[in-house]
Amino acid sequence: MTQLAIRVPDSLLAALRKAPHELEREMRIAAAIHWYQQGSVSMERAAETADMDRPRFLEELARRRVDVFVVDEEDLERELRSV
Repeated sequence: MTQLAIRVPDSLLAALRKAPHELEREMRIAAAIHWYQQGSVSMERAAETADMDRPRFLEELARRRVDVFVVDEEDLERELRSV
């Protein structure tokens, strides 16, 4: 696994009232959700990025009220026309 080091302003930690390890976890989850919603990664990859198994990642999506199924509107429209 590749490890990245990023720098964030201390003011961000203060504004969010998070310790560095809490912010790291939050950023991993936020990135995983973002990439999943964009269709850049599968749910399995997103869960792995968030350091969770799939059921726990699904629970996190539900807790944050994030749509579980990412639907491309153009694909949906094509499917509906073919029915």
